[in-house]
Amino acid sequence: MTSKNIVVLISGNGSNLQAIIDHKTYNYKIICVVSDQEEAYGLSRAKWANIPTQAISSNKFSKKEFDALLLKLLIDLNADLIVLAGFMKILNEDVVNAFNGKIINIHPSLLPKYKGLDTHRKALEAKDKYHGATVHCVTKELDAGPILGQCQLLISKDDTETTLKEKVHQAEHILYPLIIDYICNESISIANNQPQVIQKRKDLQIPIRINL
Repeated sequence: MTSKNIVVLISGNGSNLQAIIDHKTYNYKIICVVSDQEEAYGLSRAKWANIPTQAISSNKFSKKEFDALLLKLLIDLNADLIVLAGFMKILNEDVVNAFNGKIINIHPSLLPKYKGLDTHRKALEAKDKYHGATVHCVTKELDAGPILGQCQLLISKDDTETTLKEKVHQAEHILYPLIIDYICNESISIANNQPQVIQKRKDLQIPIRINL
C-alpha cells in the first residue's frame, strides 16, 4: 500500500509531533511541519528528523493575511491528511471548507465533555472518574467534529491538574499516531469529502477506544 502524505501543524513543543515521527509505520510520510511560531521547539524536532518545515508567524501578519498564507501553503502542499498537533490557532472557514474531511485534531478530554480550554481542571472539579483524549475531525464548530478515537484513563484521588495533564499527554502519544495510521492505511476513512466515519475493517469499532 502506498504511504499517504501528511502535514502536521504545531505551535509549540511538539511532543505529539515527536510521537507521530517515532511511530513505526509505513503508512504515512510527514512531508512538512508547519508552525505559526518561528521559535516553536517542534520545528527543531522536525529538522532533526529531516522533515521540511515552514513557519508563518502569526505575530507578523494580520489574521486575514495569516489565514490566506496558511491556506495557500496547505493547497500547495496537497497532503492527503492535515494533522493538528498543538496548533493554537483556530482554522478559519476557508481552510476548513477547502480541506473538509481531511483535517483531524486531538483534544485533551473525552469529548463531547469539556470543549475548549482548561479541560483537566474541569474534569477534577466535576469529580469525574475518567479523563482522556479524543481524536476528531475538524469542522466549523470548535471541538465538535465526528469522533475517530478516544483514550480513557482513570483519575486518581491524588491527581492534580499538573499530574492529570501529564497523564493525558502520554495517552495522546499512544492514541494519535494509531488513528493517523488507521486513516492512512484506509482501515478507517472520512469519505466523500465529508467528515463522516466509515468502518473499513470488521475488527475495528468506530470510534476506536483505548483504556489505560
